[in-house]
Amino acid sequence: MGVLRRLFAAWVVVAIVFVGAPSSHGRTHYHKKKTSHRDDDESPSNSISMPPADSPAGPTVPSDPYPSGPPFIFDVRSYGAAGDGSTDDTAAFQAAWKAACVVENGVLLVPPDSSFMIRSTIFSGPCQPGFVFQVDGVLMPPDGPDCWPESDSKRQWLVFYRIDGITLTGQGTIEGNGEGWWNLPCKPHRGPNGSTLPGPCDSPALIRFFLSSNITVRNLCIENSPQFHIKFDGCEGVHIEGLSISSPALSPNTDGIHIENTKSVGIYNSLISNGDDCISIGPGCSGVDIQNVTCGPSHGISIGSLGVHNSQACVSNVTVRNSVIRNSDNGVRIKTWQGGMGSVSGITFDTVFMENVRNCIIIDQYYCFTKGCRNQTSAVYVTDVSYTNIKGTYDVRSPPIHFACSDTVPCTNITMSEVELLPFRGELVDDPFCWNAYGALQTLTIPPITCLQDGEPQTLQESLVYGC
Repeated sequence: MGVLRRLFAAWVVVAIVFVGAPSSHGRTHYHKKKTSHRDDDESPSNSISMPPADSPAGPTVPSDPYPSGPPFIFDVRSYGAAGDGSTDDTAAFQAAWKAACVVENGVLLVPPDSSFMIRSTIFSGPCQPGFVFQVDGVLMPPDGPDCWPESDSKRQWLVFYRIDGITLTGQGTIEGNGEGWWNLPCKPHRGPNGSTLPGPCDSPALIRFFLSSNITVRNLCIENSPQFHIKFDGCEGVHIEGLSISSPALSPNTDGIHIENTKSVGIYNSLISNGDDCISIGPGCSGVDIQNVTCGPSHGISIGSLGVHNSQACVSNVTVRNSVIRNSDNGVRIKTWQGGMGSVSGITFDTVFMENVRNCIIIDQYYCFTKGCRNQTSAVYVTDVSYTNIKGTYDVRSPPIHFACSDTVPCTNITMSEVELLPFRGELVDDPFCWNAYGALQTLTIPPITCLQDGEPQTLQESLVYGC
């Protein structure tokens, strides 16, 4: 009997050693530690940050990103990445992606205390469930257009394509190296004597999710993008939380978060300062929930532009709530081109604080880059837009409320309640602008709005506005 016990004990030891050994090719089995409390600055570099328990409701995100078990870590250094900020580490990232993507709960790790430079790259799915792309160090593209390889796309840098279920997270920084792109002569007012020169002017969006679903982007610092910082195109089920996005106030076309043809989006608890729209919502979007976002300086939170080149645009069910916009050209804006079709409907702006904002509340259906745009009869129909508890201060260079609706397709069912906007400096501008705008004031407003027409227009050319 004693011999059997000794044989059994030896077998157990061998089994433990075999199962606990790390796998080959840089893959590490990471066991989550159970602790009662740990400060944020004590968390390990390869931990996966989770949202606070009281995060606002949005697209469903699992409370545990690894419901089927602990993750396997694929450190890009194990695949040859130098991490010195100048070596081209693209091949190492592609190899690490290929290995991590086919493993359930795989984590591609960009480790801390290193800077990794990669060229324009498309990371394609499908991947196994629980995939995480974790940036704890610095990840960046080549330094400006002069260093950009001629063979690489100049319209996008980091692309995630056809992936169902991915988390992009970490405690590091995605650095865009955008200054050289902003200073191209073709950019607004960058040519001689403040001119804008003609010619090709492609600049890459920093991060793009394309034709993907069930996406989480959380807790990253993203900065100095050549163009849009992060873009979602043709996606469904997007959860964004805890981002810090920044670029200089005069950096052109550097939208913070841009979505188009994308449904079921939640954007929460984020700070965005940049040179264009803080958040821009393009055609084909619905079910967008934005809460606890601070913008500025920026061009505000915008729906549009929509209907360019006589196209159809449909946007519905967008809510912006409990947010702050500071030192910006615009506050909450809807902008459409003449000649478009479709509709914008079910839009709610609720509890938004403005500080030194030039155009606090604006609907502009005459959006145009030049003064040569001609008047057209068709337009994107804007209806069911509510403004509740919009308070703060405005820059007196422009009226704080501006409703410029199409001559032939009026804006309808605009409701306003508890709107109180005072001058940041100077005297009160008490002349809001309205054109062909219909709606109702549910409370008195500051400044008073007398130009909003009661009720509904007598005629509405339904053939021009519906079809969404």
